[in-house]
Amino acid sequence: MTAAFYIAAVVAVLATIMVIIETNAVHALLNLIVSLLAVAIVFYVLGAPFAAALEVIVYAGAIMVLFVFVIMMLNLGEAAVAQERRWLAPRMWMAPAGLSAVLLGELIYMLWQGPAAVPVGTTVTPREVGALFFGPYLLVVELASMLLLAGLVGAYHLGRRERAVAKPEMETAREAQQETQR
Repeated sequence: MTAAFYIAAVVAVLATIMVIIETNAVHALLNLIVSLLAVAIVFYVLGAPFAAALEVIVYAGAIMVLFVFVIMMLNLGEAAVAQERRWLAPRMWMAPAGLSAVLLGELIYMLWQGPAAVPVGTTVTPREVGALFFGPYLLVVELASMLLLAGLVGAYHLGRRERAVAKPEMETAREAQQETQR
């Protein structure tokens, strides 16, 4: 399992570096999802299957869906449609797909080997995690939810302002076009 740890760690580092250097937000999100899945495999190999499941469900699942929703809400107009057509090029998907294939191969290998060896007495139950989240870490959980809500509201207002600015320009263009046709 040591090799699985190092492979997942390298994939996580590479995907995270690609998140940082990527100029396209959607590609950065795809690399971030790969990075989060790699971290989940690291948790599993270290003997924390519940933390790995939380990583996949909460971060790679729910929060990434929120990020994709916000990005989709900000991409407005014909320029965004043209850009999405360019994203469908196979070369844009090669790096995330390659790193995901490495993680899939590693996951199949680990499942073939059997469950990870967890030392007796160190297993963390969902009840203990819930007690921590709603006990001493309640303020941190609530602050994180407020931060996500603030980001969503800010993205909505940014997208709404762009539409309000674009609308008078479209009306002016229509009026000019109607005058030229007369």
